[in-house]
Amino acid sequence: MSTKYKATAIGEAYFVTVTTVGWVDIFTRLQQKYVLINALKHCQKERGLEIYAYCIMSSHMHMLCKASEKEPLSSVIRDFKKFTSKKILKTILEYPESRRVWMLEYFKEACAHLKRKQQYKVWQDGYHAEHVHSNNFIKQKVNYIHQNPVKEKIVSNPEDYMFSSARSYADLDSELEIIVLDLFY
Repeated sequence: MSTKYKATAIGEAYFVTVTTVGWVDIFTRLQQKYVLINALKHCQKERGLEIYAYCIMSSHMHMLCKASEKEPLSSVIRDFKKFTSKKILKTILEYPESRRVWMLEYFKEACAHLKRKQQYKVWQDGYHAEHVHSNNFIKQKVNYIHQNPVKEKIVSNPEDYMFSSARSYADLDSELEIIVLDLFY
């Protein structure tokens, strides 16, 4: 199995993208976005995850982050996806969701090819990770992360999107505390 887009180095920063199966738009509901926000807060507090930039889109999430020196980022991402999968499914069942039946059926069908028994599959296998190798790379990725909701015409300005670290870089209230990098000052 290739390690080209995997976070293999311990204690180093990566640009990471995690995506839902079939690019299903799960994170259009506020409750679902908070599933991710709360899980990220837990990873920061309990697992030592450092987040420098992030953005939650409707079907995926981008982060510029680093795990603690104690464990690889791949373990944190694995556990994050496992935990949030369960919470996302619970939220689909407990909150109003017009696509409930369709989503649950889709997530069930996504398991059909798996060797291990699993009832639902929310996230695509693995994740996309690119090792941070320069300040220029960091600037490029932070800009890419913050411009996502602008490109999708969700907002006109990056700092207007509540579920992005662009608010922190603009010195505005944010849903998630991050480490603001001084490369932008």
